[in-house]
Amino acid sequence: MRISVAILCALVAVQVALLAAPAEANELTVGYYAKKCRGVENIIKWHVIKALKQNRRTGAALVRLLFHDCFVRGCDASVLLDASYENPRPEKGAPVNIGLAAFDLLEEIKAAVEKRCPGVVSCSDILIYAARDAGSILSNGHVHFDVPAGRLDGFVSNADEAQKELPDSTFTVQQLIDNFAAKNFTIEELVILSGAHSIGAGHCSSFTGRLTAPPEQITPAYRDLLNYKCHQGPDPDVVNNIRDEDYATVARFMPGFVSRVRKISDFMDNTYYHNSLAKIVTFNSDWQLLTHTEARSKVHEYADNATLWDVDFGDSMVKLSKLPMPAGSKGEIRTKCSSINHRLY
Repeated sequence: MRISVAILCALVAVQVALLAAPAEANELTVGYYAKKCRGVENIIKWHVIKALKQNRRTGAALVRLLFHDCFVRGCDASVLLDASYENPRPEKGAPVNIGLAAFDLLEEIKAAVEKRCPGVVSCSDILIYAARDAGSILSNGHVHFDVPAGRLDGFVSNADEAQKELPDSTFTVQQLIDNFAAKNFTIEELVILSGAHSIGAGHCSSFTGRLTAPPEQITPAYRDLLNYKCHQGPDPDVVNNIRDEDYATVARFMPGFVSRVRKISDFMDNTYYHNSLAKIVTFNSDWQLLTHTEARSKVHEYADNATLWDVDFGDSMVKLSKLPMPAGSKGEIRTKCSSINHRLY
């Protein structure tokens, strides 16, 4: 009997050690769940399609969540954690994370996946699959990439860490370059990933400086439009892409632009770069790209070549998804994405 207990304890210890060891980026593989949880990618995609049919803005939220998760502690789903005893001020409470959304959708997907394969698929992998699918849908299939998987979910989530690690919308171009370089991203990749601002929305508090910026930094008519939108309530959100604004507002402030207003919003494409060159972008960090020679040349390049941006954006998202957890970190497969499992190890 004593031998059996010892063997059992040893097996448990081995299992715990395996769960606690974080997957390094070079261990991630495409098709990781092909045998571990057959059909999981289809389950995730079905839920994403359903959610975007109800509200396309959810797709932009998923893409943003991926960036905000992976840039802090690597891709470990730490941005999904709610406040708890272990994490009293989680990442989602950081000012730089204002407006993050789609948490309920990811919890819904996690529940469906757990029903199919309990304790197998991490929330961090679910988030990356969901963001991949959202990007594909919002771009009409032009942006697509294979997702290497095999991540674990982290135990730590800290708002101060998120505020320190994530780029801020008020950054200068040098601050942006330094911030991305710290994660081993080039100036070109900074410009590529900024193209995601062709979709989604931002709160007025994130671009207050733009409301009084001079004409050489922002087109005056667009500045007037932003001032109008930002005085409609306490810190309202405004679409990132003027193409997605309501027709009446665009007709009032920028009548020459009304022909480009779309009935379907949040289409992921290279219009961000055209808007940047026309100085009709919301964030200071967007305009700042035009103040640096290499960054500005890349803005021109992607404005001229939509297909190139589609491909390069997919490649940059894969690189982003491979950012590892900090050395020595432990992980698990969460049962719920918003809370750790409270295992003993």
